[in-house]
Amino acid sequence: MSDAVWIWYPGDLEIYHGMKQNFRREERGLGWPAFWKMDDWRKNLRFFRKYELTRSETFTVYGCGVGHVQADGKKYRMEEAITLPAGKHLIEVFIGNMTGLPCIYVESSAVNGGAHGSAVNGGAHDSAVNEGTRSDAESGNICSDAAWGVDDFLEAVPVGTSSLYTRKEQDPNEVEYEEITVQPQSVSEKEGGALIDFGRMVDGRPVINFLTGEDDREDPGRRTFTILYGESEDEATDPVYCYYKEENTTTDKELRKRAFRFLYLPGVLPEEISVSAVHQRVPIKVRASFSCDDALVNRIWEVSEETYKLCSGLFFIDGIKRDRWVWSGDAYQSMMVNPYLYYDKEIDKRTSRALRGNTEIRQHINTIVDYTMFWLISIRNEYMMDADAAYVREMYPKMEAVMDLLFSQTDEHGFVYGRDRDWIYIDWADIDKDGCISAEQVLLWKCCKVMAYCAKLLAEAGGAESQPGQNTAGLGFCPESQVSVPGGISQKPALGPDGRPLPADHVASYEEPLPDDQRAELAECASFYEGKAESLRQAILKYYWDEEKGALIDSFTSGKRNVTRHANIFAVLFDFADEEQKKQICRNVLYNEKVPQITTPYFKFFELDALGKLGDLNRIWKTLHEYWGGMLERGAVTFWELFDPKEEGRAQYGMYGDPFGKSLCHAWGASPIYLLGRYFLGVKPTAPGYETYEVKPAVQYFDELDCTIPVGSRSVHITLHNGELTVSEC
Repeated sequence: MSDAVWIWYPGDLEIYHGMKQNFRREERGLGWPAFWKMDDWRKNLRFFRKYELTRSETFTVYGCGVGHVQADGKKYRMEEAITLPAGKHLIEVFIGNMTGLPCIYVESSAVNGGAHGSAVNGGAHDSAVNEGTRSDAESGNICSDAAWGVDDFLEAVPVGTSSLYTRKEQDPNEVEYEEITVQPQSVSEKEGGALIDFGRMVDGRPVINFLTGEDDREDPGRRTFTILYGESEDEATDPVYCYYKEENTTTDKELRKRAFRFLYLPGVLPEEISVSAVHQRVPIKVRASFSCDDALVNRIWEVSEETYKLCSGLFFIDGIKRDRWVWSGDAYQSMMVNPYLYYDKEIDKRTSRALRGNTEIRQHINTIVDYTMFWLISIRNEYMMDADAAYVREMYPKMEAVMDLLFSQTDEHGFVYGRDRDWIYIDWADIDKDGCISAEQVLLWKCCKVMAYCAKLLAEAGGAESQPGQNTAGLGFCPESQVSVPGGISQKPALGPDGRPLPADHVASYEEPLPDDQRAELAECASFYEGKAESLRQAILKYYWDEEKGALIDSFTSGKRNVTRHANIFAVLFDFADEEQKKQICRNVLYNEKVPQITTPYFKFFELDALGKLGDLNRIWKTLHEYWGGMLERGAVTFWELFDPKEEGRAQYGMYGDPFGKSLCHAWGASPIYLLGRYFLGVKPTAPGYETYEVKPAVQYFDELDCTIPVGSRSVHITLHNGELTVSEC
């Protein structure tokens, strides 16, 4: 079996597919590409690796694009068998692709006997496969793996890899889906047409066949018909306002991937057709299970799991019908759920890389200032999940660039504000957004704390090394302090006879230790960000903390002294507030019915997380039953973008002024998995990567439990039976 994998410039797979994902939105026959700046992937690359062979070896290079191979300077065609004698060799692959992702796959001819030699080109970054230097036996020694380097003719870095693309016959430009055939739950006649209910959400394509009659034996596929799609029956039977409609189609046409529960075929009788659907998904293993004595809570977990799986593909997306985009705020919450259901490290990283793009940043992620900050905060959360310091090293230059952007738009108090074309979102709520608002400042404070943590981590763990002949991360200095960012020390490249830099033939691994001077710079950066956080905290308390109201107000410039839950929830959740302030926030905001309630599952996640942190599980338990249980009472098979129990009938599906604008399968609706796993089963890491963790089930809410939650590479099994609690690792 070959150890080869497809390789590309790190982050470019995610940028490429992220752009494709953000171009897939469709609304009533209109294409709707995302409305923010999207980074481009690199079009031409040089891959390279040094080998030292103890005997001759034959290898072949395959690629997506046009190019050639060079072995010790001699050129060869792609897909040509190349034989090298024993000795030291430099293999280079030059490839370009104007319309897709340039990537390569290198495999060695099968050999008998022992190892052929050793690779001499460093190690790997965060790939789950083929890390470090190796000496392969059965498949030969020369193959594409994570120890290769890649050069875009500006800088050389370790290649990108993925466990999703490990076979030669695959094409990393295409997503490989698992396909599941789904049969309808019912097919009935409605107003002279066929109404099909699959009883679940499908993200795929319908398969319609007309049953052959006496008149169509010669060409049963010649009949044209129309398909109306809907997440609800009301949507599917509305030919004007349904989001998806396929008109004048035939049975031999393969339909595009769309999301639906219901289909309606006007003018077609149920007895005339056979119907099924092909559901497509990127397979990600579910490692958790939940069962208790409360049937409603079990059903909430099941529907949350179904919602989450549907919104998890190559990336975490917001919803399968609308928008089908990669949104940072939605992804932040999905990443919080991930450890309690999948514990899949790759989808977090794919999503983060797609959201952030290349190192330079001029526009906020999704145009939303708070979403940019959630992206940065999520890097710290990911490290707590998997203890992958190499990934933090990879992301740190991009984090530093984000901070540069944020600090470039702060006022005399150090408060971040929105520029033209920036979106200050926070939530769909009546927040006083005059001037700089407090919720954004608490997030900025949290970003400074995360930067301090990561800088200290990298200083102690080795950091992100600047590669020979390049400045991989050196895009600036820590603001105000003028401390070089990690990797910011430029090294002059070696020059050739023509005075031009020679191409690099060695790339240091993200795991190689930093020189002492760069470790010292990282330590200085950590101190700078700690200082910045403290000065910002004092300014926030001075201008936004209202002693009379005992809470943070939204804005100090409007004079309204308006209090909403949002900034105060962040203050509790991120430990911005001290213990006395938390007590006041609980009394004056969280438990104050006069303060407008949170209505979106998106921000209800933050509210309930804060309540869990405060130990108020009763309120979470009540909300699970009333809010998510309320959606189930309405027949939900997945959880919605927004739920208002006062809305009924057709009105409950409307949003954004659109009668069917509400997404009925939205990722942020799956937060009960996190809430149940973290607070009611009481599972949480106490050291990065679950090296240590605690399990403190809230047994007062259950008579019976039988649950499994991943804890890193292991799992913990929790049972409660006849009053006896058992916790075991498995």
